[in-house]
Amino acid sequence: MRKSEVEAVESTVNQWGNGLALRLTKSVAKKAGVKVGTPVRILAQPGRIIVEMSNQEPTLKEMLARFDPKRHDGEVMAFRPVGSEVP
Repeated sequence: MRKSEVEAVESTVNQWGNGLALRLTKSVAKKAGVKVGTPVRILAQPGRIIVEMSNQEPTLKEMLARFDPKRHDGEVMAFRPVGSEVP
């Protein structure tokens, strides 16, 4: 990557509710093509955080890997089946 292709700024991680936040400057957002609502993927390595755009829909395998039985357990509808969905 050529130096002219990189936008570098100094910033500080701040508190945001119970989490942490990092503000993108207008020039960094413009250079990366990021705007409000842009989906991103955040990768963490020791001493390094990588943020990349993620325009890809998750696969079924990825969605199932994120499934938490403790959080999502049980029936979706709390009432008895009605109509023809029960044989």
